[in-house]
Amino acid sequence: MTLKLKIYSHYNQLIEEKINVLRSQITDLAIDAQNDAKGSAGDKHETALSMMHLEQEKLNQKVKEALEQKAILDSIDIAKKNVVVSLGSLVYTHSLTFFISQALPKIKIQEKEIIALSPQSPLGRQLIGKKVNDEVQFNTATYRILEIE
Repeated sequence: MTLKLKIYSHYNQLIEEKINVLRSQITDLAIDAQNDAKGSAGDKHETALSMMHLEQEKLNQKVKEALEQKAILDSIDIAKKNVVVSLGSLVYTHSLTFFISQALPKIKIQEKEIIALSPQSPLGRQLIGKKVNDEVQFNTATYRILEIE
């Protein structure tokens, strides 16, 4: 399995786990609301139900965002060998390795730290369309592209 495929699989699994946890939390809140409705009445009960409903809405929004991240990851052709940096590229520079996909947590695979960047992020926008040996400046750092997968 190539490094790029391992990175892609890791991020895909990470997002799926996040979706499952969020859905589980939503289910737990729904069960709590049903149980609370059985034995309570009055203002405290209404306030508690309102708070649970607001929390469910927040969790539903997080699920929606995670599903959007997953859809973008799913749209990447991981087998494609990129000549220029684009969505799905694994970009090696002299100091860092970037996976152009979504803004996701930094991971370490095969002793390499991988930074997942959104193509819409400031650094992602600069990298898009670049080729091997091109340089980009971001803040005080200069990144020279050594290889693109």
